[in-house]
Amino acid sequence: MSDEPTQPEEQEPTAPEAEVEAVPEVEATEVPAPKAEKKAKVDSAEPEAIPGADLVPDIVPEGETAIAEAAEGSTEFEAAAEGDSAEEDAVVEEVVEETPIVNAAIDLAKDARYDATGKRKRAIARVTLKPGKGEYVINGRTLEDMFPRVTLDRNIRQPLEAVGYESKMDVIALIHGGGVSAQADALRHGISRALVKADPNLRGELKKRGFLTRDPRVVERKKAGLKKARKRPQFSKR
Repeated sequence: MSDEPTQPEEQEPTAPEAEVEAVPEVEATEVPAPKAEKKAKVDSAEPEAIPGADLVPDIVPEGETAIAEAAEGSTEFEAAAEGDSAEEDAVVEEVVEETPIVNAAIDLAKDARYDATGKRKRAIARVTLKPGKGEYVINGRTLEDMFPRVTLDRNIRQPLEAVGYESKMDVIALIHGGGVSAQADALRHGISRALVKADPNLRGELKKRGFLTRDPRVVERKKAGLKKARKRPQFSKR
């Protein structure tokens, strides 16, 4: 061992401790608990409306009282329905009724006869007007027997009612071809033409009301290569 004295080890200088800044203390604020708020809201809110809670249950009674009540309800319903139908009929009659032509001047001599021909589709009506009591004889039958539908009967009577001679002239007609509706329109067309022959001054008024217009609509003819007027056979590529 050497006798040289050992030197003490030098200690590394330590860094000065950083001064700790004092942080100001923040006063704690009281925050209300969320659960308490929810409870308060639930207590203050109105109760939810249950759908159908205000409906009254329809309990069907049994026995004689139930039968009596049902009968009363049915009678009330029938009375209301009859009232509504009567009002509708009155409205329809008001719309259909038109003011008669005042200027009509037709010779009603005993031997007066006014002939005309009316057409519609394939129906042809040969009409003769003569003085009478407003009777209709079509192919030897009455108007109600030949045309039982009320609408057709009303359409046929329109020309004479418009002139005001529905109870002063008789109509005798021979009709062939077409269907019931086409024959009715042909008859009305023929009566209107006969009235124009009886009094030419009625032409303007009758034409305004559409009684002298010959409806030109007819069934379209079949074409060669087609099944009907427009219908084609199904296309086949091969």
